[in-house]
This record gives sequence, structure tokens and C-alpha cells, in this order.
Amino acid sequence: MGEFTVTGLRVVREAARSGSFTRAAERLGYTQPAVSRQVTLMEQAAGAVLFERRARGVQPTDAGRIVLRHAETVLDALAAAGDELRNPLPSGRLRVGAFSSATAALVPTAIAAVTTRNPAVRVHLREGTTPALLSALTKNRIDVAVLSGDPDRPGDTTFEPLLDDSLFLAVHPAHRLATRASVAVVELRAEPWITGSNDIGSTLLGAWSGPSWHPRIAHTARDWIAKLGLVSAGLGVTIVPGLAVSALPARLSIIRIDDPQAHRPTHLAYRSGTIPPDHPFLEALRDTAATLAADIRARLRT
Repeated sequence: MGEFTVTGLRVVREAARSGSFTRAAERLGYTQPAVSRQVTLMEQAAGAVLFERRARGVQPTDAGRIVLRHAETVLDALAAAGDELRNPLPSGRLRVGAFSSATAALVPTAIAAVTTRNPAVRVHLREGTTPALLSALTKNRIDVAVLSGDPDRPGDTTFEPLLDDSLFLAVHPAHRLATRASVAVVELRAEPWITGSNDIGSTLLGAWSGPSWHPRIAHTARDWIAKLGLVSAGLGVTIVPGLAVSALPARLSIIRIDDPQAHRPTHLAYRSGTIPPDHPFLEALRDTAATLAADIRARLRT
């Protein structure tokens, strides 16, 4: 038994599409005997007759339809691979990693913008912590990373400030601070807190906890929907990053925190030389970051 070949599968596909070995030869630029020879070789590889030869052309047999289905998959994949190799960017797959808050609005909005304008770009999103995403980037498991804080910067990685993400307080609309535009951290020490963990150092409250103040945790919930549900029920307050503000329920009151530590930088990172700085997705991220910052300001004014 022989083996399937790319040329043979291409001939089988064209013969099935045209319904004729002669027309398949014309479309592929082969001679009719060469097409017949390729079909014979594919039938030997399949161990079955692939076409019924009729006076007015050919028609795939059951075995032929099975080979044809897989031939379509193989040939389409090879065509996509060739296209990606010839035009790696902006066509083809782009693997993006982002920390959780960035997946609330920033990254999804940028993905929607770039794929609408550039259908050839296929973005695959991966959520993770900043250390895990940076490791994935350096190991070439992702192409672009949206990172929080100020992590170590490998020498072969380009870092770009995306925005300075402020932290806000989310409270029930009947809360005593709900009508305030801003609040000092010292005013929050008696509040019941809703956090993602009992380990304060691993939460957004970690910037303020210390010997002089250990926040009183009323509830823990890792999921943002659960956290915001608890706040909506008036069971406590929580810290939310600015990146998530546009995705928050309108019924919650959002208050600015007056403190130099109430922010965290957000960076865009990619391996140097692998993606051009003007790639459509990077441009979409920059535009979306600017729009989100304006949206936050508008919500705080209202």
C-alpha cells in the first residue's frame, strides 16, 4: 500500500469538484494521464476505489468521500500555514495573555476592534497572573502580554506603558460613602471587606495592610461576580481596578481612593523583533486603554 501525498490529495479534491479528470487536469495544469496516475496512486494508498468512472465524468465513492473530507482538512491547513509563513502578521494567529482585570474590558474590546477590521487576525486569549504570563512570553508560548505592576524585564522583551490603572472603592449605593467623589484610606479602616483571599498581601488591599492596620475581612470570594454580588447586597466593600470599572453594574457606587499607592501600572509586553510596534492589535490596545480612561472619568463625574 502506498502513501497519501499532497499532490495526490489536491488532484482528488479537484477531480471531485470538477467531476472530471480532464477538467481537473486543465485547472491544475497537468496532463490527463498525470491526473489519472495520481488518482490511481491515492486509490492504492486508500486500498479502495475513490471514483466511479462514468461516461460523463467521475463521482466519488463512499471511500472517496472519506478521503476527500480529510483532504480538505489537510490542504486547507497547509494553505493556512503557507499564508502565515508568508504573512505572519497581521494575518494568522496571535496568542495574547492578560491578567484577570484586563480581561474585563480592555483586552476583549481590543480583540473585537482588531478582528472586525482585520478578519485575517485570529486572537487567542489566555488569562493568568503576571509572573506566569511573563514566563509564557519568554518561552514563546504567547506573543503579547498585558501585565500588571512592574515585573522583571527580560532583555529580549519590549515593555511599553499602557496605562496607570487607578484603584477604586466599590460600595452599595446606600453606603455612607456612596455620594463621595473620593475617600482617604484612613476612613476605610472600620469597613467590612470583601476580598479574594484571607492573605491580604495577595489582594489589592495589600498596598495598605501592615502592623498599624489589618483589614477586617467579612467575606472572601475569588470570582468577581461573587464579590460584586456581595457588595450589591450591602455586605461589605471591595477594591476594584480601573480596568474593571466599565464592566461593573451601574447600581454600584465607585469612589476614588486618595492615596499615592492607589494605582498600579499596566504594561504591554512582546518579544523584541517578533511583532512590529504598529501591529493592529497593539494599536487597538492603546486606543482601548485611552477610551477606558475617559469612560472611568465620565462615570466618576456622574
